[in-house]
Amino acid sequence: IVSALAVDHTGSRVLTGSYDYSVRMYDFQGMTSQLRSFRQLEPSEGHQVRSLSWSPTSDRFLCVTGSAQAKIYDRDGLTLGEFVKGDMYLRDLKNTKGHISGLTCGEWHPKEKHTILTSSEDGSLRIWDVNDFKSQKQVVKPKLAKPGRVPVTTCAWGFDGKCIAGGVGDGSIQVWNLKPGWGSRPDLYVDKGHEEDITDLKFSADGNTLLSRSTDATLKVWDLRKMKTPLQVFKDLPNNYAQTNVAFSPDERLIFTGTSIERDSDSGSLLCFFDKQKLELVSKVGVSPKHSVIRCAWHQRLNQVFATTGDKKEGGTHILYDPASSERGALVCVARAPRQKSLDDFEAKPVIHNPHALPLFRDEPSRKRQREKARKDPLKSQRPDLPVTGPGFGGRVGSTKGSLLTQYLLKEGGMIKETWMEEDPREAILKYADIAAKDPKFIAPAYAETQPETVFAKSDSEEEDK
Repeated sequence: IVSALAVDHTGSRVLTGSYDYSVRMYDFQGMTSQLRSFRQLEPSEGHQVRSLSWSPTSDRFLCVTGSAQAKIYDRDGLTLGEFVKGDMYLRDLKNTKGHISGLTCGEWHPKEKHTILTSSEDGSLRIWDVNDFKSQKQVVKPKLAKPGRVPVTTCAWGFDGKCIAGGVGDGSIQVWNLKPGWGSRPDLYVDKGHEEDITDLKFSADGNTLLSRSTDATLKVWDLRKMKTPLQVFKDLPNNYAQTNVAFSPDERLIFTGTSIERDSDSGSLLCFFDKQKLELVSKVGVSPKHSVIRCAWHQRLNQVFATTGDKKEGGTHILYDPASSERGALVCVARAPRQKSLDDFEAKPVIHNPHALPLFRDEPSRKRQREKARKDPLKSQRPDLPVTGPGFGGRVGSTKGSLLTQYLLKEGGMIKETWMEEDPREAILKYADIAAKDPKFIAPAYAETQPETVFAKSDSEEEDK
């Protein structure tokens, strides 16, 4: 599945990240209608890509994977640095220099180009300075009902970067205002915001509304001035992925989110649009019959909607646009046909003959026949002697009277008599019955005084009688 999406502010570059551990970079100016990516990165080997975010100036981007270290890349996909990993043996997370287990989400500050926010499964949110990869600026530990480490499943900046929000694994939504001397105690705390993991949080531009999306198949709209109960709960929006997000339209009149495909349902995945004022469903747009919709974004300049989809086998990104009202972006490259193959592209592979090459580089003639011939020669292939059949010869003992010399000598001297072939074992044992009765040697003398007549055990169980 394509689990991360980031479109830069000018709308010319798109990043997508996936559970196949790779990030693909697309450039609308350079793409043809084949929509091929111009670069592919693997930020952290064997770790899913969870989140991507452009800096406010779009010169760098943040890549968050399932590892404990986030990475910063420049616009062309070259690594600028990797944040440090913390010491997992320290109990208090405030004393660690970085996250100690896998990241869940990360976002660049909307205004400051040096500040980023990350959240992790270690149960903390951290604010970092991009110029200092060695340690974070601030550790934020969410409020918990009882002490422990509960993963923070998602994080978000307020629209102007004055507050941060975290979705915690116990279903609570917590908001902190960044003010001088602030600590880990949240300013707003909703205890049971959702029944299950929160997959995304989003602030509105006016700072009064907060959206939350969860795997309990709901989207909730909250008023930040009274967080006791949500303004509206939109249900029946199936969500099976930890990265499914929710977003606003550029004018913030609409709220939209993607749905996942359920196992037994026939309907495909949808983008559902809701009115922010009236808090009702406006429209549903079918995106894919087989793949779930994960991330979605509506770009302000391009006026196009991006939706990433995927399942266990494959994933992709859909772009919805209007030929009349959308600008640039997909319109640029959809019209651009791929370059035709010309005759000049044909290249015949030349055959190179080099008779005087060094033996190292020479094409060796096949030695197969030589090898087969040597295999048949007993001296060259060092074949061991075959076992002797019949009487011995040439100093070797034959196999008729035992192949080992010891066996042969014992048989010749009559010390080994093999009579067991003709004998009946029962009779052989009974031969000794009279001797045992007359002259008992081992067991009977022990019982001579206490049990002169042998008493045999009588069977109790019915099964033995049967």
